Amino acid sequence: MNRVTFLDRAVAWLAPEAGVKRALARRSFDALAATASRAYDGAARGRRTDGWKAAGSSADAEIAVAGELLRDRMRDLVRNNPHAAKAVSVLVNNIVGAGIIPRAATGDEKLDGVVNGLWEAWVRQCDADGQLDLFGLQTLACRQMIEAGEVLVRRRPRRPSDGLVVPLQIQLLEADLLDATRHGDLVDGGRIVQGIEFDAIGRRRGYWLYAQHPGDAVVSMRRRFDSASVPATDVLHLYEKQRAQVRGVPWGTPVMRSLRDLDDWTQAELVRKKTEACVVGIVLGADEAEQGIAPSVVDADGNRVEQFEPGLIAYAHGGKDIKFNQPATTAGVGEWLRAQLHIVAAGFRMPYELLTGDLSQVNYSSIRAGLVEFRRLIDAVQWQIFIPVLCQPTWTWFCEAAWAAGRLPRPDIAVEWSPPRFEAVDPLKDAMADLLAMRSGTMTLAQAIARQGHNPDAVLAEIAAMNARLDALGLVLDSDPRRVTKTGVMQAQDAGVSPGAAGTSAQE
Repeated sequence: MNRVTFLDRAVAWLAPEAGVKRALARRSFDALAATASRAYDGAARGRRTDGWKAAGSSADAEIAVAGELLRDRMRDLVRNNPHAAKAVSVLVNNIVGAGIIPRAATGDEKLDGVVNGLWEAWVRQCDADGQLDLFGLQTLACRQMIEAGEVLVRRRPRRPSDGLVVPLQIQLLEADLLDATRHGDLVDGGRIVQGIEFDAIGRRRGYWLYAQHPGDAVVSMRRRFDSASVPATDVLHLYEKQRAQVRGVPWGTPVMRSLRDLDDWTQAELVRKKTEACVVGIVLGADEAEQGIAPSVVDADGNRVEQFEPGLIAYAHGGKDIKFNQPATTAGVGEWLRAQLHIVAAGFRMPYELLTGDLSQVNYSSIRAGLVEFRRLIDAVQWQIFIPVLCQPTWTWFCEAAWAAGRLPRPDIAVEWSPPRFEAVDPLKDAMADLLAMRSGTMTLAQAIARQGHNPDAVLAEIAAMNARLDALGLVLDSDPRRVTKTGVMQAQDAGVSPGAAGTSAQE
């Protein structure tokens, strides 16, 4: 409803045209406001949304305030909460597993063999700390990305005299080593956001890193706050981007409070049951039992009993009648706990069954369908975050260092990556599906082998070598499709049929 005010009348009297425009503008504004309030209930203001406070700050501003505390609390939950520890473990095992394996794909078999052999030798020497191989570093990096929200990987060039097959190592750094106090604009038009330096057009130029972990007890006060800039070309920053942000947050952030509350409830419930189990009964006096008077419970020496023990039978003064303790029932606890764990699983973006190991309410079809969406998530993380941000740059560093050392003819070596395969719920059905896909031409043999998490070149070479050895020894195995059909019948060439006919029979 539009109300005409005294000011509206005054404007219309002095300038009728302006008054009309003012009235039309007010009517348009009222209509727009009414439409907006009807379109989005979440934007409505009223009694139901009075306590809903939503900040309009940027992702970087929010992470700058809460990032460190979120990391600390998530690490504490992973250390002490079994559900948080299991969630992180499940995600790491599915994203990385035994390792995301590369293989050179230049099209030159000889060059590919040289590159792959050099890579396999370097993988065992790549850790700057000298403890893990590359696949162990992948696991640790993935764990830090999920648990702490982010992790840094630093390139460490080495001298030829260090005795490495490729003069290069990599070092994993926790996100705490990034100096978040470095913040602000630079004179050349660049800026620093939470320790990450950008140039004038927004490209990452450097990372301000502490020499040692600021939380280390043995770090001196001088070195605790000293940081230096490391070129961005020597640092990989692995984290999940959920907004246009420069740093990450722990994956379990949405359910941190739920995990903490679940811990508190579990402990409270356990203490309650222990307390109920302590007292078997209390011997009361006849008058006290009838009048319901709470007696003073004492031991044999007359001391007041203030701490119960399992199996305790307490005696009151003049006790003649015994009252046995009746523990309260705990109906519905299992359903409530299951509901809370469903919330936790949703927060970590995984099926409830993987978080808890509880398969009591699933069958083959439901668990298979439930894993489809989870596997899509894992595929997205592998191919959109982990491989392009960590694996591919590490391969590039390796090729450049090997080329500079004279071990490779060129620094740009094409590569294909093979993430760990998903274990089949029904291996026979999956194998038959792969077989049909290969026979219909929608999948190659190399792709089928790569899906199993193996190197196709290595597998095919091993098959060829084994077949040659079997032929040399004159052995015919039921597992050899060249000699025996799937039904166990000898192939045609072993029955004296021509090679052409044998090839036809082999397809049956």
